[in-house]
Amino acid sequence: MQLHLSPSMRSITISSSNGFIDFMKIKIAARHISYRTLFHTIVILTFLLPFVFIFTAFVTLEGVNKCSSLGRRLGPKLYRRGDDSGKLVSELYKTFHQVSSVEVPDDLELPKNFSHLVTEMKSHKYDAIGFAVILKGMMERSEKEIRESKFAELMNKHFAASSVPKGIHCLSLRLTDEYSSNAHARRQLPSPELLPVLSDNSYYHFILSTDNILAASVVVTSAVQSSLTPEKIVFHVITDKKTYAGMHSWFALNPVSPAIVEVKGVHQFDWLTRDNVPVLEAVENHYGVRNYYHGNHVAGANLSGTTPRSFASKLQARSPKYISLLNHLRIYLPELFPNLDKVVFLDDDIVIQRDLSPLWELDLGGKVNGAVETCKGEDAWVMSKRFRTYFNFSHPLVAKDLDPDECAWAYGMNIFDLHAWRKTNIRETYHTWLKENLKSNLTLWRLGTLPPALIAFRGHVQPIDPSWHMLGLGYQNKTNIESVKKAAVIHYNGQSKPWLEIGFEHLRPFWSKYVNYSNDFVKNCHILE
Repeated sequence: MQLHLSPSMRSITISSSNGFIDFMKIKIAARHISYRTLFHTIVILTFLLPFVFIFTAFVTLEGVNKCSSLGRRLGPKLYRRGDDSGKLVSELYKTFHQVSSVEVPDDLELPKNFSHLVTEMKSHKYDAIGFAVILKGMMERSEKEIRESKFAELMNKHFAASSVPKGIHCLSLRLTDEYSSNAHARRQLPSPELLPVLSDNSYYHFILSTDNILAASVVVTSAVQSSLTPEKIVFHVITDKKTYAGMHSWFALNPVSPAIVEVKGVHQFDWLTRDNVPVLEAVENHYGVRNYYHGNHVAGANLSGTTPRSFASKLQARSPKYISLLNHLRIYLPELFPNLDKVVFLDDDIVIQRDLSPLWELDLGGKVNGAVETCKGEDAWVMSKRFRTYFNFSHPLVAKDLDPDECAWAYGMNIFDLHAWRKTNIRETYHTWLKENLKSNLTLWRLGTLPPALIAFRGHVQPIDPSWHMLGLGYQNKTNIESVKKAAVIHYNGQSKPWLEIGFEHLRPFWSKYVNYSNDFVKNCHILE
Protein backbone atom coordinates (compact mmCIF):
# COMPACT_ATOMS: atom_id res chain seq x y z
CA MET A 1 0.00 0.00 0.00
CA GLN A 2 1.50 3.36 -1.04
CA LEU A 3 0.65 7.03 -0.44
CA HIS A 4 1.75 9.57 -3.13
CA LEU A 5 1.77 13.37 -2.83
CA SER A 6 2.05 15.27 -6.07
CA PRO A 7 4.89 17.80 -6.31
CA SER A 8 2.40 20.59 -6.59
CA MET A 9 0.70 19.30 -3.42
CA ARG A 10 -2.58 19.41 -5.33
CA SER A 11 -3.41 15.68 -5.19
CA ILE A 12 -2.94 12.65 -2.96
CA THR A 13 -3.13 9.12 -4.37
CA ILE A 14 -3.46 5.79 -2.49
CA SER A 15 -2.57 2.69 -4.53
CA SER A 16 -1.83 -1.00 -4.09
CA SER A 17 1.72 -2.10 -3.62
CA ASN A 18 1.96 -3.49 -7.13
CA GLY A 19 0.66 -0.29 -8.60
CA PHE A 20 -2.09 -1.89 -10.67
CA ILE A 21 -5.05 -0.41 -8.83
CA ASP A 22 -5.60 3.14 -7.67
CA PHE A 23 -8.06 2.95 -4.86
CA MET A 24 -8.40 6.56 -3.92
CA LYS A 25 -7.32 9.83 -5.41
CA ILE A 26 -8.01 13.14 -3.72
CA LYS A 27 -7.63 16.39 -5.61
CA ILE A 28 -6.89 19.53 -3.72
CA ALA A 29 -8.00 22.90 -4.89
CA ALA A 30 -5.44 25.15 -6.46
CA ARG A 31 -5.70 27.69 -3.69
CA HIS A 32 -3.16 27.70 -0.92
CA ILE A 33 -3.92 25.32 1.96
CA SER A 34 -2.47 25.36 5.43
CA TYR A 35 -0.24 22.67 6.84
CA ARG A 36 -2.81 22.18 9.60
CA THR A 37 -5.43 21.21 7.04
CA LEU A 38 -2.97 18.92 5.33
CA PHE A 39 -2.13 17.30 8.66
CA HIS A 40 -5.77 16.56 9.42
CA THR A 41 -6.25 15.08 5.97
CA ILE A 42 -3.29 12.74 6.42
CA VAL A 43 -4.60 11.62 9.86
CA ILE A 44 -8.01 10.73 8.36
CA LEU A 45 -6.43 8.84 5.49
CA THR A 46 -4.22 6.95 7.91
CA PHE A 47 -7.34 5.86 9.80
CA LEU A 48 -8.89 4.55 6.56
CA LEU A 49 -5.83 2.63 5.41
CA PRO A 50 -6.48 -0.59 7.45
CA PHE A 51 -9.96 -0.93 5.90
CA VAL A 52 -8.58 -0.32 2.45
CA PHE A 53 -5.97 -3.00 3.11
CA ILE A 54 -8.64 -5.55 4.12
CA PHE A 55 -10.67 -4.74 1.01
CA THR A 56 -7.54 -5.21 -1.12
CA ALA A 57 -6.93 -8.58 0.49
CA PHE A 58 -10.48 -9.74 -0.36
CA VAL A 59 -10.04 -8.74 -3.98
CA THR A 60 -6.66 -10.46 -4.20
CA LEU A 61 -7.92 -13.66 -2.58
CA GLU A 62 -10.99 -13.72 -4.81
CA GLY A 63 -8.76 -13.49 -7.82
CA VAL A 64 -6.36 -16.18 -6.62
CA ASN A 65 -8.73 -18.65 -4.93
CA LYS A 66 -12.03 -19.10 -6.68
CA CYS A 67 -13.14 -21.65 -4.07
CA SER A 68 -12.84 -19.27 -1.17
CA SER A 69 -16.03 -19.57 0.91
CA LEU A 70 -15.70 -15.97 2.00
CA GLY A 71 -15.23 -14.90 -1.58
CA ARG A 72 -18.27 -16.92 -2.68
CA ARG A 73 -20.39 -15.21 -0.07
CA LEU A 74 -19.15 -11.67 -0.65
CA GLY A 75 -18.25 -11.81 -4.30
CA PRO A 76 -21.77 -11.79 -5.78
CA LYS A 77 -22.80 -8.98 -3.46
CA LEU A 78 -19.79 -6.83 -4.10
CA TYR A 79 -19.52 -7.44 -7.81
CA ARG A 80 -23.11 -8.54 -8.49
CA ARG A 81 -21.75 -11.85 -9.73
CA GLY A 82 -24.74 -14.39 -9.91
CA ASP A 83 -24.55 -18.07 -8.83
CA ASP A 84 -25.15 -21.08 -11.11
CA SER A 85 -28.44 -22.33 -9.56
CA GLY A 86 -30.54 -21.11 -12.50
CA LYS A 87 -28.27 -22.93 -14.92
CA LEU A 88 -28.46 -26.08 -12.79
CA VAL A 89 -32.27 -26.04 -12.79
CA SER A 90 -32.25 -25.53 -16.55
CA GLU A 91 -29.98 -28.56 -17.01
CA LEU A 92 -32.21 -30.66 -14.74
CA TYR A 93 -35.27 -29.65 -16.75
CA LYS A 94 -33.55 -30.69 -19.98
CA THR A 95 -32.62 -34.04 -18.45
CA PHE A 96 -36.14 -34.69 -17.12
CA HIS A 97 -37.59 -33.72 -20.49
CA GLN A 98 -35.28 -36.24 -22.18
CA VAL A 99 -36.51 -39.12 -20.03
CA SER A 100 -40.19 -38.12 -20.03
CA SER A 101 -40.84 -40.46 -22.95
CA VAL A 102 -38.48 -43.17 -21.71
CA GLU A 103 -40.11 -46.35 -20.40
CA VAL A 104 -38.81 -47.41 -17.02
CA PRO A 105 -37.60 -51.04 -17.36
CA ASP A 106 -39.77 -53.51 -15.45
CA ASP A 107 -36.71 -55.23 -13.98
CA LEU A 108 -35.14 -51.98 -12.77
CA GLU A 109 -34.53 -52.18 -9.03
CA LEU A 110 -35.81 -48.97 -7.51
CA PRO A 111 -34.78 -47.50 -4.15
CA LYS A 112 -37.40 -48.02 -1.46
CA ASN A 113 -37.24 -44.51 -0.08
CA PHE A 114 -35.28 -41.23 -0.16
CA SER A 115 -32.53 -42.46 2.21
CA HIS A 116 -32.07 -45.54 0.08
CA LEU A 117 -31.86 -43.31 -3.01
CA VAL A 118 -29.08 -41.21 -1.45
CA THR A 119 -27.16 -44.36 -0.54
CA GLU A 120 -27.56 -45.74 -4.06
CA MET A 121 -26.31 -42.49 -5.57
CA LYS A 122 -23.17 -42.63 -3.46
CA SER A 123 -22.38 -46.23 -4.33
CA HIS A 124 -23.40 -46.35 -8.01
CA LYS A 125 -22.49 -42.83 -9.10
CA TYR A 126 -25.39 -42.40 -11.53
CA ASP A 127 -25.10 -40.02 -14.44
CA ALA A 128 -27.85 -37.42 -14.93
CA ILE A 129 -29.96 -39.61 -17.25
CA GLY A 130 -29.69 -42.66 -14.99
CA PHE A 131 -30.68 -40.60 -11.97
CA ALA A 132 -33.68 -39.15 -13.81
CA VAL A 133 -34.89 -42.62 -14.86
CA ILE A 134 -34.58 -43.87 -11.29
CA LEU A 135 -36.51 -40.85 -10.01
CA LYS A 136 -39.22 -41.31 -12.64
CA GLY A 137 -39.60 -44.98 -11.70
CA MET A 138 -39.97 -44.10 -8.01
CA MET A 139 -42.63 -41.49 -8.75
CA GLU A 140 -44.58 -43.83 -11.05
CA ARG A 141 -44.48 -46.53 -8.39
CA SER A 142 -45.75 -44.10 -5.74
CA GLU A 143 -48.54 -42.87 -8.02
CA LYS A 144 -49.63 -46.44 -8.71
CA GLU A 145 -49.63 -47.36 -5.02
CA ILE A 146 -51.63 -44.24 -4.11
CA ARG A 147 -54.15 -44.93 -6.86
CA GLU A 148 -54.57 -48.59 -5.85
CA SER A 149 -54.95 -47.54 -2.23
CA LYS A 150 -57.66 -45.04 -3.20
CA PHE A 151 -59.65 -47.63 -5.14
CA ALA A 152 -59.29 -50.11 -2.27
CA GLU A 153 -60.57 -47.43 0.12
CA LEU A 154 -63.59 -46.81 -2.13
CA MET A 155 -64.36 -50.53 -2.32
CA ASN A 156 -64.15 -50.90 1.46
CA LYS A 157 -66.40 -47.88 1.87
CA HIS A 158 -68.88 -49.39 -0.56
CA PHE A 159 -68.96 -52.64 1.40
CA ALA A 160 -69.37 -50.72 4.65
CA ALA A 161 -72.24 -48.69 3.20
CA SER A 162 -73.97 -51.77 1.77
CA SER A 163 -73.75 -53.87 4.92
CA VAL A 164 -75.89 -53.72 8.04
CA PRO A 165 -73.98 -52.61 11.17
CA LYS A 166 -74.04 -55.26 13.87
CA GLY A 167 -75.70 -52.85 16.31
CA ILE A 168 -78.65 -52.26 13.97
CA HIS A 169 -78.82 -55.98 13.15
CA CYS A 170 -78.85 -56.72 16.89
CA LEU A 171 -81.66 -54.20 17.39
CA SER A 172 -83.80 -55.88 14.73
CA LEU A 173 -83.22 -59.38 16.16
CA ARG A 174 -83.97 -58.37 19.76
CA LEU A 175 -87.13 -56.51 18.79
CA THR A 176 -88.28 -59.44 16.64
CA ASP A 177 -87.80 -61.74 19.62
CA GLU A 178 -89.74 -59.26 21.76
CA TYR A 179 -92.61 -59.37 19.26
CA SER A 180 -92.92 -63.14 19.72
CA SER A 181 -92.75 -63.07 23.53
CA ASN A 182 -94.35 -59.78 24.57
CA ALA A 183 -98.03 -59.17 23.88
CA HIS A 184 -97.58 -55.44 24.37
CA ALA A 185 -95.08 -55.42 21.48
CA ARG A 186 -97.78 -56.98 19.29
CA ARG A 187 -100.55 -54.53 20.13
CA GLN A 188 -102.46 -53.09 17.23
CA LEU A 189 -101.02 -49.99 15.59
CA PRO A 190 -102.82 -47.69 15.75
CA SER A 191 -105.47 -48.63 18.31
CA PRO A 192 -108.85 -49.63 16.78
CA GLU A 193 -110.58 -46.35 17.61
CA LEU A 194 -107.95 -44.42 15.58
CA LEU A 195 -108.20 -46.52 12.42
CA PRO A 196 -110.46 -43.99 10.60
CA VAL A 197 -107.67 -41.41 10.91
CA LEU A 198 -105.50 -43.46 8.54
CA SER A 199 -107.62 -42.29 5.61
CA ASP A 200 -108.64 -38.85 6.95
CA ASN A 201 -107.34 -36.16 4.58
CA SER A 202 -107.56 -33.47 7.27
CA TYR A 203 -104.40 -34.98 8.82
CA TYR A 204 -100.81 -34.67 7.64
CA HIS A 205 -99.88 -38.06 6.19
CA PHE A 206 -96.20 -39.06 5.96
CA ILE A 207 -95.06 -42.24 4.22
CA LEU A 208 -91.75 -43.89 5.08
CA SER A 209 -90.49 -47.06 3.36
CA THR A 210 -87.52 -48.73 5.11
CA ASP A 211 -86.10 -51.86 6.71
CA ASN A 212 -83.87 -49.85 9.09
CA ILE A 213 -85.60 -49.61 12.48
CA LEU A 214 -83.16 -47.12 13.98
CA ALA A 215 -83.36 -44.82 10.95
CA ALA A 216 -87.17 -45.02 10.98
CA SER A 217 -87.26 -44.03 14.66
CA VAL A 218 -85.13 -40.93 13.94
CA VAL A 219 -87.33 -39.82 11.03
CA VAL A 220 -90.56 -40.20 13.03
CA THR A 221 -89.16 -38.66 16.22
CA SER A 222 -87.65 -35.66 14.42
CA ALA A 223 -90.93 -35.03 12.56
CA VAL A 224 -93.01 -35.12 15.72
CA GLN A 225 -90.62 -32.97 17.77
CA SER A 226 -90.36 -30.38 14.99
CA SER A 227 -94.10 -30.15 14.36
CA LEU A 228 -96.32 -27.34 15.64
CA THR A 229 -99.30 -29.71 15.51
CA PRO A 230 -97.97 -33.21 16.27
CA GLU A 231 -101.50 -34.41 17.08
CA LYS A 232 -102.31 -34.03 13.36
CA ILE A 233 -99.42 -36.23 12.16
CA VAL A 234 -100.00 -39.73 10.78
CA PHE A 235 -97.00 -41.88 9.84
CA HIS A 236 -97.40 -44.85 7.49
CA VAL A 237 -94.23 -46.93 7.95
CA ILE A 238 -93.80 -49.65 5.32
CA THR A 239 -91.19 -52.37 5.71
CA ASP A 240 -90.38 -55.82 4.35
CA LYS A 241 -91.56 -59.13 5.77
CA LYS A 242 -88.38 -59.99 7.66
CA THR A 243 -88.27 -56.60 9.45
CA TYR A 244 -92.00 -56.22 10.09
CA ALA A 245 -92.07 -57.82 13.58
CA GLY A 246 -89.11 -55.79 14.83
CA MET A 247 -90.41 -52.53 13.33
CA HIS A 248 -93.85 -53.10 14.86
CA SER A 249 -92.30 -53.86 18.25
CA TRP A 250 -90.31 -50.64 18.26
CA PHE A 251 -93.27 -48.33 17.66
CA ALA A 252 -95.56 -50.38 19.92
CA LEU A 253 -93.09 -50.13 22.80
CA ASN A 254 -91.98 -46.55 22.00
CA PRO A 255 -95.11 -44.56 21.05
CA VAL A 256 -94.66 -41.03 19.71
CA SER A 257 -97.91 -39.68 21.11
CA PRO A 258 -99.82 -37.57 20.17
CA ALA A 259 -98.79 -38.54 16.62
CA ILE A 260 -100.21 -41.73 15.11
CA VAL A 261 -98.04 -44.48 13.60
CA GLU A 262 -99.10 -47.34 11.35
CA VAL A 263 -96.63 -50.14 10.55
CA LYS A 264 -97.31 -52.35 7.54
CA GLY A 265 -95.28 -55.00 5.72
CA VAL A 266 -95.25 -55.18 1.93
CA HIS A 267 -96.87 -58.61 2.28
CA GLN A 268 -99.93 -56.95 3.87
CA PHE A 269 -100.81 -54.88 0.79
CA ASP A 270 -103.30 -56.80 -1.31
CA TRP A 271 -102.51 -54.70 -4.34
CA LEU A 272 -98.79 -55.65 -4.38
CA THR A 273 -99.13 -58.86 -6.36
CA ARG A 274 -96.81 -60.24 -9.02
CA ASP A 275 -99.49 -59.53 -11.60
CA ASN A 276 -99.43 -55.82 -10.75
CA VAL A 277 -95.66 -55.47 -10.56
CA PRO A 278 -94.21 -57.89 -13.13
CA VAL A 279 -91.35 -55.53 -14.00
CA LEU A 280 -90.07 -55.52 -10.43
CA GLU A 281 -90.01 -59.30 -10.34
CA ALA A 282 -87.97 -59.26 -13.54
CA VAL A 283 -85.58 -56.70 -12.04
CA GLU A 284 -85.06 -58.76 -8.89
CA ASN A 285 -84.58 -62.07 -10.71
CA HIS A 286 -82.79 -61.02 -13.89
CA TYR A 287 -79.33 -62.62 -13.82
CA GLY A 288 -77.62 -59.60 -15.32
CA VAL A 289 -79.27 -57.33 -12.76
CA ARG A 290 -78.31 -59.45 -9.78
CA ASN A 291 -74.77 -59.85 -11.06
CA TYR A 292 -74.53 -56.08 -11.61
CA TYR A 293 -75.62 -55.22 -8.08
CA HIS A 294 -74.23 -58.19 -6.14
CA GLY A 295 -71.26 -59.27 -8.25
CA ASN A 296 -67.59 -58.33 -8.28
CA HIS A 297 -67.54 -54.57 -8.81
CA VAL A 298 -63.85 -54.51 -9.74
CA ALA A 299 -63.77 -57.39 -12.24
CA GLY A 300 -63.90 -56.01 -15.76
CA ALA A 301 -63.60 -52.42 -14.58
CA ASN A 302 -61.01 -50.32 -16.41
CA LEU A 303 -59.47 -48.73 -13.34
CA SER A 304 -56.55 -47.30 -15.29
CA GLY A 305 -58.95 -45.18 -17.31
CA THR A 306 -61.27 -44.31 -14.43
CA THR A 307 -60.92 -41.52 -11.90
CA PRO A 308 -61.56 -42.35 -8.22
CA ARG A 309 -64.52 -39.96 -8.17
CA SER A 310 -66.10 -41.65 -11.21
CA PHE A 311 -65.46 -45.08 -9.68
CA ALA A 312 -67.11 -43.98 -6.42
CA SER A 313 -70.16 -42.81 -8.37
CA LYS A 314 -70.40 -46.15 -10.15
CA LEU A 315 -70.11 -48.05 -6.87
CA GLN A 316 -72.89 -45.99 -5.33
CA ALA A 317 -75.02 -46.73 -8.39
CA ARG A 318 -74.54 -50.45 -7.75
CA SER A 319 -75.95 -50.44 -4.24
CA PRO A 320 -78.19 -53.53 -3.77
CA LYS A 321 -80.93 -51.31 -2.33
CA TYR A 322 -81.75 -50.18 -5.88
CA ILE A 323 -83.31 -53.54 -6.72
CA SER A 324 -85.27 -53.71 -3.47
CA LEU A 325 -89.06 -53.55 -3.70
CA LEU A 326 -89.02 -51.05 -0.82
CA ASN A 327 -87.07 -48.64 -2.99
CA HIS A 328 -89.60 -48.88 -5.85
CA LEU A 329 -92.72 -48.60 -3.66
CA ARG A 330 -92.98 -44.84 -4.11
CA ILE A 331 -94.14 -45.29 -7.70
CA TYR A 332 -97.23 -47.18 -6.43
CA LEU A 333 -98.43 -44.71 -3.77
CA PRO A 334 -101.78 -43.90 -5.44
CA GLU A 335 -102.71 -47.59 -5.45
CA LEU A 336 -101.34 -48.36 -1.97
CA PHE A 337 -103.22 -45.44 -0.38
CA PRO A 338 -106.37 -45.12 -2.48
CA ASN A 339 -108.18 -42.90 0.04
CA LEU A 340 -105.48 -40.26 0.48
CA ASP A 341 -105.19 -37.11 -1.64
CA LYS A 342 -101.87 -35.58 -0.59
CA VAL A 343 -98.88 -37.16 1.19
CA VAL A 344 -95.23 -36.40 1.97
CA PHE A 345 -92.92 -39.27 1.07
CA LEU A 346 -89.67 -39.48 3.07
CA ASP A 347 -86.45 -41.47 2.72
CA ASP A 348 -85.05 -43.08 5.86
CA ASP A 349 -81.75 -41.14 5.75
CA ILE A 350 -83.32 -37.75 6.45
CA VAL A 351 -83.89 -35.63 9.57
CA ILE A 352 -86.77 -33.16 9.93
CA GLN A 353 -85.82 -29.91 11.66
CA ARG A 354 -88.85 -27.72 10.97
CA ASP A 355 -92.63 -28.00 10.89
CA LEU A 356 -93.61 -29.46 7.51
CA SER A 357 -97.36 -28.81 7.65
CA PRO A 358 -97.03 -25.81 5.24
CA LEU A 359 -96.15 -28.32 2.50
CA TRP A 360 -99.81 -29.34 2.34
CA GLU A 361 -100.70 -25.72 1.58
CA LEU A 362 -98.26 -25.35 -1.32
CA ASP A 363 -99.84 -24.69 -4.69
CA LEU A 364 -98.43 -27.37 -7.00
CA GLY A 365 -100.20 -25.82 -9.98
CA GLY A 366 -101.92 -29.06 -10.84
CA LYS A 367 -98.59 -30.94 -10.84
CA VAL A 368 -98.08 -34.27 -9.09
CA ASN A 369 -94.67 -33.98 -7.47
CA GLY A 370 -93.39 -31.07 -5.38
CA ALA A 371 -89.59 -31.48 -5.28
CA VAL A 372 -86.35 -29.53 -4.91
CA GLU A 373 -84.43 -29.12 -8.16
CA THR A 374 -80.80 -30.23 -8.06
CA CYS A 375 -79.25 -28.27 -10.94
CA LYS A 376 -78.61 -24.99 -9.15
CA GLY A 377 -77.46 -23.91 -5.71
CA GLU A 378 -74.49 -22.73 -3.67
CA ASP A 379 -72.93 -26.19 -3.43
CA ALA A 380 -71.73 -26.71 -6.99
CA TRP A 381 -70.90 -30.36 -6.35
CA VAL A 382 -74.20 -31.44 -4.80
CA MET A 383 -76.50 -29.11 -6.73
CA SER A 384 -75.23 -29.65 -10.26
CA LYS A 385 -77.34 -32.59 -11.39
CA ARG A 386 -78.92 -32.58 -14.83
CA PHE A 387 -80.14 -35.43 -16.99
CA ARG A 388 -76.63 -35.92 -18.35
CA THR A 389 -75.55 -36.88 -14.83
CA TYR A 390 -77.78 -39.95 -14.83
CA PHE A 391 -78.40 -41.04 -18.42
CA ASN A 392 -76.19 -42.51 -21.11
CA PHE A 393 -76.69 -40.09 -23.99
CA SER A 394 -74.54 -42.19 -26.30
CA HIS A 395 -77.50 -44.60 -26.42
CA PRO A 396 -79.78 -43.67 -29.36
CA LEU A 397 -82.99 -44.15 -27.38
CA VAL A 398 -81.84 -41.75 -24.66
CA ALA A 399 -80.44 -39.23 -27.14
CA LYS A 400 -83.69 -39.27 -29.09
CA ASP A 401 -86.14 -38.72 -26.22
CA LEU A 402 -84.25 -36.79 -23.51
CA ASP A 403 -82.50 -33.45 -23.11
CA PRO A 404 -79.09 -33.65 -21.38
CA ASP A 405 -79.49 -30.11 -19.99
CA GLU A 406 -82.86 -30.76 -18.37
CA CYS A 407 -82.75 -30.09 -14.63
CA ALA A 408 -82.98 -33.09 -12.28
CA TRP A 409 -84.86 -33.11 -8.97
CA ALA A 410 -84.46 -34.98 -5.70
CA TYR A 411 -86.15 -37.91 -4.06
CA GLY A 412 -86.03 -37.96 -0.25
CA MET A 413 -88.68 -35.40 0.66
CA ASN A 414 -91.49 -35.06 -1.86
CA ILE A 415 -95.00 -33.72 -1.54
CA PHE A 416 -97.21 -35.88 -3.82
CA ASP A 417 -100.68 -34.94 -4.99
CA LEU A 418 -102.14 -38.44 -5.31
CA HIS A 419 -105.43 -37.12 -6.64
CA ALA A 420 -103.66 -35.52 -9.61
CA TRP A 421 -101.34 -38.52 -9.95
CA ARG A 422 -104.25 -40.92 -10.57
CA LYS A 423 -105.10 -38.99 -13.73
CA THR A 424 -101.68 -39.64 -15.31
CA ASN A 425 -99.79 -42.59 -16.82
CA ILE A 426 -96.71 -42.09 -14.60
CA ARG A 427 -96.60 -45.71 -13.43
CA GLU A 428 -96.89 -47.10 -16.97
CA THR A 429 -94.10 -44.82 -18.22
CA TYR A 430 -91.91 -45.95 -15.32
CA HIS A 431 -92.49 -49.61 -16.19
CA THR A 432 -91.83 -48.99 -19.88
CA TRP A 433 -88.41 -47.48 -19.25
CA LEU A 434 -87.47 -50.19 -16.75
CA LYS A 435 -88.17 -52.76 -19.47
CA GLU A 436 -86.12 -50.80 -22.01
CA ASN A 437 -83.18 -50.69 -19.62
CA LEU A 438 -83.37 -54.45 -19.16
CA LYS A 439 -83.46 -54.95 -22.94
CA SER A 440 -80.45 -52.66 -23.26
CA ASN A 441 -78.48 -54.65 -20.70
CA LEU A 442 -78.65 -51.84 -18.11
CA THR A 443 -76.96 -49.32 -20.40
CA LEU A 444 -79.55 -46.51 -20.34
CA TRP A 445 -78.72 -45.18 -16.87
CA ARG A 446 -76.61 -45.82 -13.80
CA LEU A 447 -78.47 -44.85 -10.64
CA GLY A 448 -81.29 -47.03 -9.25
CA THR A 449 -84.83 -45.67 -9.05
CA LEU A 450 -84.31 -41.98 -9.74
CA PRO A 451 -83.54 -42.07 -13.52
CA PRO A 452 -86.76 -43.86 -14.57
CA ALA A 453 -88.66 -41.51 -12.21
CA LEU A 454 -87.04 -38.49 -13.88
CA ILE A 455 -88.59 -39.69 -17.13
CA ALA A 456 -91.93 -40.82 -15.68
CA PHE A 457 -92.54 -37.52 -13.86
CA ARG A 458 -91.53 -35.26 -16.77
CA GLY A 459 -94.05 -32.45 -16.96
CA HIS A 460 -95.46 -33.37 -13.55
CA VAL A 461 -92.90 -31.75 -11.21
CA GLN A 462 -93.39 -28.45 -9.40
CA PRO A 463 -90.08 -27.02 -8.05
CA ILE A 464 -90.20 -26.01 -4.38
CA ASP A 465 -87.87 -23.79 -2.37
CA PRO A 466 -84.46 -25.47 -1.73
CA SER A 467 -84.66 -24.62 1.98
CA TRP A 468 -87.23 -27.39 2.34
CA HIS A 469 -84.73 -30.11 1.45
CA MET A 470 -80.92 -29.95 1.78
CA LEU A 471 -78.99 -32.74 0.10
CA GLY A 472 -75.49 -34.21 0.16
CA LEU A 473 -74.77 -34.82 3.86
CA GLY A 474 -73.78 -38.39 3.03
CA TYR A 475 -71.07 -37.54 0.52
CA GLN A 476 -70.17 -33.85 0.84
CA ASN A 477 -67.68 -33.53 3.69
CA LYS A 478 -67.52 -29.74 3.32
CA THR A 479 -71.23 -29.18 3.87
CA ASN A 480 -71.99 -25.69 5.15
CA ILE A 481 -73.05 -26.10 8.79
CA GLU A 482 -75.08 -22.87 8.88
CA SER A 483 -77.07 -24.06 5.88
CA VAL A 484 -77.67 -27.38 7.62
CA LYS A 485 -79.10 -25.61 10.66
CA LYS A 486 -81.53 -23.59 8.52
CA ALA A 487 -82.87 -26.43 6.33
CA ALA A 488 -86.29 -27.91 7.05
CA VAL A 489 -85.13 -31.39 6.02
CA ILE A 490 -81.51 -32.54 5.82
CA HIS A 491 -80.72 -35.56 3.69
CA TYR A 492 -77.76 -37.90 4.26
CA ASN A 493 -77.89 -39.19 0.69
CA GLY A 494 -74.64 -40.89 -0.22
CA GLN A 495 -72.60 -43.65 1.37
CA SER A 496 -71.65 -41.94 4.64
CA LYS A 497 -74.86 -42.56 6.55
CA PRO A 498 -74.93 -41.16 10.09
CA TRP A 499 -75.55 -44.61 11.62
CA LEU A 500 -72.36 -45.96 10.03
CA GLU A 501 -68.84 -45.54 11.35
CA ILE A 502 -67.90 -43.99 8.00
CA GLY A 503 -70.41 -41.18 8.61
CA PHE A 504 -68.99 -37.67 8.91
CA GLU A 505 -68.43 -36.91 12.60
CA HIS A 506 -69.27 -33.21 12.36
CA LEU A 507 -72.61 -33.96 10.62
CA ARG A 508 -73.71 -36.91 12.78
CA PRO A 509 -75.00 -34.85 15.77
CA PHE A 510 -77.84 -33.45 13.66
CA TRP A 511 -79.07 -37.04 13.36
CA SER A 512 -77.97 -38.66 16.63
CA LYS A 513 -79.76 -36.04 18.76
CA TYR A 514 -82.97 -37.94 17.92
CA VAL A 515 -81.62 -41.36 18.95
CA ASN A 516 -82.95 -42.52 22.32
CA TYR A 517 -79.73 -43.81 23.86
CA SER A 518 -81.48 -44.50 27.16
CA ASN A 519 -83.65 -47.14 25.49
CA ASP A 520 -82.75 -50.62 26.77
CA PHE A 521 -82.63 -52.15 23.29
CA VAL A 522 -80.36 -49.38 21.99
CA LYS A 523 -78.05 -49.69 25.03
CA ASN A 524 -77.87 -53.48 24.91
CA CYS A 525 -77.00 -53.44 21.20
CA HIS A 526 -74.27 -50.80 21.75
CA ILE A 527 -75.60 -48.57 18.97
CA LEU A 528 -72.94 -45.95 18.06
CA GLU A 529 -71.37 -46.51 21.48
